[in-house]
Amino acid sequence: MFIDSHCHLNYKGLIEDQQNVLERARGAGIGLMLNIATRESEWDDVLDTALREPDVWATVGIHPHEADEHPHVDTAKLVGRASHPRIVGIGETGLDYYYDHSDRERQQRSFRAHIAASRETGLPLIVHTRDAEEDTLAIMRDEMGKGAYGGVIHCFTASGAFADAAMELGFLISISGIVTFRNARDLQETAARLPLESLLIETDSPFLAPVPHRGKPCEPAFVADTARFLANLRGESVEQLAEATSANFRKLFSKAA
Repeated sequence: MFIDSHCHLNYKGLIEDQQNVLERARGAGIGLMLNIATRESEWDDVLDTALREPDVWATVGIHPHEADEHPHVDTAKLVGRASHPRIVGIGETGLDYYYDHSDRERQQRSFRAHIAASRETGLPLIVHTRDAEEDTLAIMRDEMGKGAYGGVIHCFTASGAFADAAMELGFLISISGIVTFRNARDLQETAARLPLESLLIETDSPFLAPVPHRGKPCEPAFVADTARFLANLRGESVEQLAEATSANFRKLFSKAA
C-alpha cells in the first residue's frame, strides 16, 4: 500500500472527475491520500471530501502565494479549524521567492503563524519552500527555539544541505514525481541517500506528473510510479519503500492513524 502524502483533489484537473480519480488511486494500491488546503475559500470543500471519503484526510492552511490575500488568517483561526477530527495537518505554508506572488514579509508572518498553530495543536506542519532556503531554515530554527514542532518538507527540490538541516530539526522529506525527470540529477542524488525513516512520497497532483505520465494532469494513482522509480534509485524493493513511507506517514500524521 502506498500513501499519497500531498495532493489537491479539489483543484481544477481533478475535481471535475474526482470520483474516478479516487477509484483509479485505489486500484493502483493507494491506501490513503492527504488533501491539502492552500486558501481559506477551499477549506470547506477540502474537508467535505475527507468527510465523504474514508481514505482521504484534510489539512488547513494558506499557501505562501496566498499570503497577501489572507492577512486575517492567524494562529487562532488555524487552531480553531484544525480541531476537526478529519483535519490532520497544518499547511501548506512556507516561503516562495521564485514567483513572489505575495510580499515576502507577509509570507514570513504567515509561515510563523502556521508554525505556532502546529506547535499549539501538535499537528505536523507541511512546508513549501522555493528559492527561499536560507529564510525558510532561519525561521524554522528560530521558531523551534520557542517550542518543538514537527512536519515535512513537501515536494522536495531544495539542496542536499537543506535536507540535512531539515532532518536535524526532525522534519521528513517528501519526494514527488520531479525525481523521475531527466534534468533532476541533483534531486536524485539527494533522494538516493536520504534515510528511509525520513522519507515520504507524494504527487502534488494535479501538478508534476511523473514519468511515464508527463504532459497529463497528475493524480494520486501516479504516486506508485514515483515509488517504483525511487525504490530502483535507492536499491530497495518497492514493497520496502511502500511499507516504510506508509509507516512514516502514520507516525507523523498520527491523528490520521
